Amino acid sequence: MDLIKYYFPDLTEKQYQQYNELPELYRFWNDQINVISRQDLDNLIERHVLHSLGIAKLVQFKATTEILDVGTGGGFPGIPLAIMFPEASFHLIDGIGKKIKVVQGVAEALGLANVEAEQIRAEQLKTDYEFIVSRAVTQLPLFFNWVRGKVNKNNFHDISNGLLCLKGGDLHEELVAFGRKNKVYNLSNYFKEEFFETKKIIHVPVS
Repeated sequence: MDLIKYYFPDLTEKQYQQYNELPELYRFWNDQINVISRQDLDNLIERHVLHSLGIAKLVQFKATTEILDVGTGGGFPGIPLAIMFPEASFHLIDGIGKKIKVVQGVAEALGLANVEAEQIRAEQLKTDYEFIVSRAVTQLPLFFNWVRGKVNKNNFHDISNGLLCLKGGDLHEELVAFGRKNKVYNLSNYFKEEFFETKKIIHVPVS
């Protein structure tokens, strides 16, 4: 929790407590449904929670903002972001039902009324959102096709509505092949831990 307090010193006591409960909750659920590797479970705050919160360093989601988390897995980046922005609404989706069961269990235990978790494919959704977030789901061209038409034009943030994708490694070829206007933000600009040296946020404006 020292990492969370160091990088986000202005959070409420309730938010700190919710983050503090995450490791125990994921250990409980991981014993039943394996959604996180043992190594990552031991480093949950840095490798999952803080990584997810990189998006919060880039944009502060305002009240009434609607965010879609595609391929959420065990709830990342959606759960940490939902704690950070309790007045925004988060729709966490995944095609695998057991992962959604974990998300629902964690969200219920934390009292996150701003989280809806659903087993559904992005292509099946009929709603739209200000932002779509993901974490290392797939290559950008394919991901963009999944969510095409699901970002609205209701811009009221400092950055344009669109995709916010957490990715790692050398993305040059992928971004060149994608061919759309995008901006790359290095998480090493926000977090000093070695884990973040190759981690990035890709912002793809859509509206």
